[in-house]
Amino acid sequence: MPSMSTSTYTLGDRSVNRMGYGAMQLAGPHVFGPPKDRDAALAVLRAAAESGVNHIDTSDFYGPHITNQLIREALHPYPKDLVIVTKVGALRGPDASWNPALSREQLTQAVHDNLRNLGLDVLEVVNFRAMFDVGSPAEGSIEAPLTVLAELQAQGLIRHIGLSNVTATQVAEGRRICRIACVQNLYNLVHRADDALIDDLARDGTAYVPFFPLGGFSPLQSSALSDVAARLGATPMQVALAWLLRRSSNILLIPGTSSVAHLRQNLAAAELQLTDEVMAELDAIAAPSASH
Repeated sequence: MPSMSTSTYTLGDRSVNRMGYGAMQLAGPHVFGPPKDRDAALAVLRAAAESGVNHIDTSDFYGPHITNQLIREALHPYPKDLVIVTKVGALRGPDASWNPALSREQLTQAVHDNLRNLGLDVLEVVNFRAMFDVGSPAEGSIEAPLTVLAELQAQGLIRHIGLSNVTATQVAEGRRICRIACVQNLYNLVHRADDALIDDLARDGTAYVPFFPLGGFSPLQSSALSDVAARLGATPMQVALAWLLRRSSNILLIPGTSSVAHLRQNLAAAELQLTDEVMAELDAIAAPSASH
């Protein structure tokens, strides 16, 4: 199967294709429990790797444990060029709730859980997910938890540290503690609060990994996006992904899906060429909310 023709960018000290894959949707409903079809989940992971995806995003709190165990079953022993990025900082309650897990003991346990469930001796990238507000970035010091991760990095259990669900202030604070390999936040055509942060990170050569490229659990409905997609003979998701790839060279994508057909559609977005006129049309979608 031919590799997708997409540009690469540095993540940590590894070069990865800018079109990656996010494993969150491989768990059950609400990212909780096992998938409805385990074989289909394994097939998606294998198809992603065969298609040239070498950046997979996961977490041991997806499931919990489920997505990491699926990744291990599907792909271990891992291809040499595969970069698996995981995240810590949360625990799931028995009711599927998302709860902060920021103590030294919880963070250390999370790193060891990820190592065990993925079948790794060292984690390539661990993102610390700030949980001051579960749904969106909120101010608060991340020094204590990040210091714990930096110690685990010094012990050789983590190669690189990233941040997720954070503000620009927290990125600056994090950089005083350790090198930050990537920032992973909600960002898409409409949710563009991180425009300045993305440009700042690009100047430093730091990867930015947007999640929910179509709005996540409540997908954005945009007639303008649908119109552009129809004209280009593409899906709205493909256009949204292509816009992100064109938005900045440091953006790495991790669209998730539990279907091989959707995976192939998402990967094909890397081939979609958007003209300056189309980019301007898409940029205008966010304009009315830009002042918020």
